[in-house]
Amino acid sequence: MKTYLTLCAGLLSLAFNVAQAQTGGDSWNLVERGRYLTNLGDCAACHSAPGQPAFSGGVNIDTPFGRLVGANITPDPDYGLGRWDFEDFQNVMSNGHNREGMRLYGAMPFTAYTKVTRADNEAIWAYLQTVQPAARPVQTNLLPFPFNVRLSLIGWNMLNFTQGEFKPDPSKSAQFNRGAYIVEGLGHCGTCHTPKGLTGGDKSGQFLAGANLQGWVAPDITANPHSGIGAWTPQEIVEYLKTGTNRFDTASGPMAEEVDHSSRHWNDEDLMAVAVYLKGDGQPAPKVEPLAADTPNMRAGKAIYADRCSACHVSTGEGAPHLFPRLAMAPLVNGADAGSLIRVVLTGSRAGATDAAPTAPAMPSFGWNLSDADIANVLTYVRNTWGNAAPAVSSSDVASLRESLQAR
Repeated sequence: MKTYLTLCAGLLSLAFNVAQAQTGGDSWNLVERGRYLTNLGDCAACHSAPGQPAFSGGVNIDTPFGRLVGANITPDPDYGLGRWDFEDFQNVMSNGHNREGMRLYGAMPFTAYTKVTRADNEAIWAYLQTVQPAARPVQTNLLPFPFNVRLSLIGWNMLNFTQGEFKPDPSKSAQFNRGAYIVEGLGHCGTCHTPKGLTGGDKSGQFLAGANLQGWVAPDITANPHSGIGAWTPQEIVEYLKTGTNRFDTASGPMAEEVDHSSRHWNDEDLMAVAVYLKGDGQPAPKVEPLAADTPNMRAGKAIYADRCSACHVSTGEGAPHLFPRLAMAPLVNGADAGSLIRVVLTGSRAGATDAAPTAPAMPSFGWNLSDADIANVLTYVRNTWGNAAPAVSSSDVASLRESLQAR
């Protein structure tokens, strides 16, 4: 018995030493910090496919140029990062180069991750070494010719990538700078919320001003009080990121997944820091005039709204807090791109559920009994009533998205 216990103790000691060596001698606290930072960066969104081992890759990423697939980042030596060392990982995060020196596509948001500190990357790396290895092969590059030729990325990087860690603004508070570090760096919020140019890189001067993403609109999250979140208080931003809902909006589509996988796990200090950064110094309200209420499409939209929408969103567009989204003076409603609004009317939507807001209300589909013109009219009415003001939606806009969704 004594020999058996001695053997067990020796094996446990060996396992501990191996684990220490694999993580570069990192402590348990470092690994736990890495787990938190991995959640903060929402790494699961691209690297954890439903029904597959965590971080084993296989998530499809549709881009305007074709399809990419999230890589296996488990410690598997054949199909994951098992043969990598920390410097290989640091090179990916900071420079956008893989272990073989090949440049990565911008779908891997190294343009934001370059701002992450080396210390935080060390913690993330330490945590990834503790993930269960998964022998799952993943072909990451499914782009058609000529986009599958990585030589073109030399020019892409010259146009769209500035390498370097985040530098705090000495004129701002520590809380503001922490929020900037998260939003601009590991949180990579601009990857979805910043408009893209012809090359797929961020449009200069339009950071976080909203973008179309796989048939959804990642809305304007600047301090613009009309189309952005300038009217939200910092606490309302925290509430949305923590629970997926607030008095203005309810997360759906990719944002519901982000809340579920990432932001609901952030600590309160980081949530408030992000809110303070997003609010910034505020912006003046732009002068935007709504469409005239007596036009044919506005009158038709009003009648459809009263018949199909008012039961949940009420006649004043106020909705029901934390249950049915507010439409009056809502940023998404006032955005230039009505794509998400069209989509949820066509196909319906179910909000994400969190521990803090477990109900997950649903929006029924109206695509089966409302024509393209009906949907265009009701959305035009919603976007130009109760203080809202936004461009009209055309029936061709609806038809195009309907066709695209059916093709998928």
